[in-house]
Amino acid sequence: MLKKGNKLYSILTGSCPRCHQESMYLDKNPYHMGKIFKMHERCGHCDLKYKIEPSFFYGAMYVSYGVGIAFAVAAFVIAYLFIGADLIETFIAIVITMIVFMPIIMRLSRNIWINFFISYDAKATIKKTHA
Repeated sequence: MLKKGNKLYSILTGSCPRCHQESMYLDKNPYHMGKIFKMHERCGHCDLKYKIEPSFFYGAMYVSYGVGIAFAVAAFVIAYLFIGADLIETFIAIVITMIVFMPIIMRLSRNIWINFFISYDAKATIKKTHA
């Protein structure tokens, strides 16, 4: 299911959307808060420039809203419907979920955003050499 060549692979792993060979981020751990947005300028494998234009990743804020809503709904369903928490406890569960998962939501949103514009290219998996 989660194989290279699939957009979902790039989105969930944070790998280059064109070649899927390496991470776009300097630090793969999204919980290192000082480095959460630090990205390589280009893919070291296929030379894709990640920041296609200035302020490119501002569009990821719109994606972040949708991803955040999905996490909040999941927290609601788990807390209220499965566990049987009252509304105040459910609200607290949603807030805690949003705080804990915010670094992951931000990274996922960037990954989804760049994958809207760049597709996998099997030819890019072959290492480009600079002459």
